[in-house]
Amino acid sequence: MANIAFIGLGIMGGPMAMNLIRNGQSVAVYDISEEAMAAFKELDCRCAESPMAAAEGVSFVITMLPNSEHVRDVLLGSSGACKSLLTNALIIDMSTVNASTSIDLAETVRKLGFRMIDAPVGRSPHNAQDGTLLIMAGGTETDVDEARPLFECMADTIHHIGPQGCGIKLKLCNNYLHMVGIVATAEALVLAEKAGLDRATAVKVLSSTSAGRGVLIGNYPRKVLANDITPDFSLRMGHKDISHALDLGSDVSSPLALGAVAREYYALAQSWGREEQDCTAMLLLLEDIARTGQSSRDASDIKSDF
Repeated sequence: MANIAFIGLGIMGGPMAMNLIRNGQSVAVYDISEEAMAAFKELDCRCAESPMAAAEGVSFVITMLPNSEHVRDVLLGSSGACKSLLTNALIIDMSTVNASTSIDLAETVRKLGFRMIDAPVGRSPHNAQDGTLLIMAGGTETDVDEARPLFECMADTIHHIGPQGCGIKLKLCNNYLHMVGIVATAEALVLAEKAGLDRATAVKVLSSTSAGRGVLIGNYPRKVLANDITPDFSLRMGHKDISHALDLGSDVSSPLALGAVAREYYALAQSWGREEQDCTAMLLLLEDIARTGQSSRDASDIKSDF
């Protein structure tokens, strides 16, 4: 049994704290919301009046808060947890926050004599209730292993991503893909509607295609991530088709802002000598542009020239 201060009892944090309590952990809870705190009054836990009070005598502090400034305040503010926290205690920030702020905050608390890992979560409030979240942890192997029994009370999938900061970086990559995908899906469905198509039929058909099901689990593993960019469907053809879709959008007055940006990327494929490569070589094109070092290969290094 661990002594834990859990700070942040919102739609995700509340169920997570409850699962720690149900699994026999010794938990002190705090939230600025009296309504959130009320749900814990009858549970086997300690309801604290401040982050500092919650952190008295504990070995772990878990934060699950809306943004970076909230995490900083509950740790370092006038009634912050670090004012009463035991030396060398482990702080586990499970919030989705600014990555550079997370790294800076970890360095700040380290100088105060504490340890910190970032461990943001994935999946839904339903998974938070069931204890089946996904956790992406960034920190030393020793610290992540120390936190793992707590993670197992809240999650069924736990990944140690790398050093401190890596967990939140991957969470932000995930959320970027998700949020942009939501807009792209909305654009496609509005285009279908404006073009006079039945919504239910469009959803049914698109849900069965690689576009609707997601290229990261379909096209990408089979092609560019397997170092095969022989064209199933070339970037040149992709440019043609997205241009036709944008023309349709213009004809029916349907907004396709993401599509307009995407067409510019497809147009660059010719300048970079990639127009006859598979559409998933968009990854390599963006690596070229970003100069990541990942895509230093030229045409002689890829299967399409064999």
